[in-house]
Amino acid sequence: MSLTFHWFLPTNGDSRDVVGGGHGTPATPSGRDRPPTVAYLSQIARAAEDLGFVGALTPTGAWCEDAWLTTAMVSQNSERLKFLVAFRPGFLSPTLAAQMASTFQRHTGGRLLLNVVTGGESQEQRAYGDFLDKDARYRRTGEFLEVVRQLWAGKGVDLHGEHVRVEGARLSRLPEPVPEVYFGGSSPAAGEVAARYADVYLTWGEPPAQVAEKIAWIRKLAAEHGRTLRFGIRLHVITRDTSAQAWAEADRLLAGFDAETVRAVQAGLARSESEGQRRMLALHGGGRESLEIHPNLWAGVGLVRGGAGTALVGSHDEVAERIKEYHALGIDEFVLSGYPHLEEAYWFGEGVLPRLAAQGLWAHPDGSRNAAAAAVPFAG
Repeated sequence: MSLTFHWFLPTNGDSRDVVGGGHGTPATPSGRDRPPTVAYLSQIARAAEDLGFVGALTPTGAWCEDAWLTTAMVSQNSERLKFLVAFRPGFLSPTLAAQMASTFQRHTGGRLLLNVVTGGESQEQRAYGDFLDKDARYRRTGEFLEVVRQLWAGKGVDLHGEHVRVEGARLSRLPEPVPEVYFGGSSPAAGEVAARYADVYLTWGEPPAQVAEKIAWIRKLAAEHGRTLRFGIRLHVITRDTSAQAWAEADRLLAGFDAETVRAVQAGLARSESEGQRRMLALHGGGRESLEIHPNLWAGVGLVRGGAGTALVGSHDEVAERIKEYHALGIDEFVLSGYPHLEEAYWFGEGVLPRLAAQGLWAHPDGSRNAAAAAVPFAG
């Protein structure tokens, strides 16, 4: 099976330094270095599709631009790239979400993927008018996806659930194709929702042994519902011609983390209700020492950023080997990012993808191009 790679649209701003934020923490000032304009995000999108990435993830939350509106505009400046739109079920009705997805598919030629984010921080949820606790939010997500799945199947839906109530719901036009649902979460409640409704289970970039445990856990839960899922991982990446160059870049990024910012971000993330965020924090413990937690897996990003906090760091050959290590566990999709996102897409696309292609593990989605030939840095 050919590996699938997705990139990231930094709708919270981009920089040559790490842009922090997420899980209840605000974006750091570095996010203003390159504002997330439609023009700049479109430049990243065009580079990603030329290089051979299948899709691009957009985050959700108060710290970034709205994912639905932004990707709808960026889609008009790209041709093939899909958009992995993160959204929170509690903020809109399931019938409207199903309709929006159907509309998005028609206007983009079927380029929507959905990243369902239940929402791990009650304080931020309340700012949007959502006052459910975490476990109730997951139960609502399950009801939400039950309605959406039935609507996409062309069925009429009546549901009087604990949190979702619809009567006579039906779509006049079905999405083509039906968007795939990506879902992540490390709590028992999250695992149950993923097992029943997700197409792809996403994990943050934990060491391989921990990722293997998650995969086994979700596979077992899914099998109990007669389902099978694919698996993906969310990582940053710093890849260069040599290992020394890559680690020098990681050291440069780390030097830009002032002590007060690290302290404030870590204090904010320590209040997170997210089990996945707790696991991310445990990888580095808030300190700058021993950040290489597995060969070529660096936890430094998590000192100033919520959510995905680890990066693959090394030469192109080393990064390719780590990707193969995760693939051997069952990971088929990689959602990657790097600072700045435009330049780092080229480092990965020109450095790592050709190596994976040579080993028969990856092929350019166009079918007639390889990464080295397709990549023309900073074109047009």
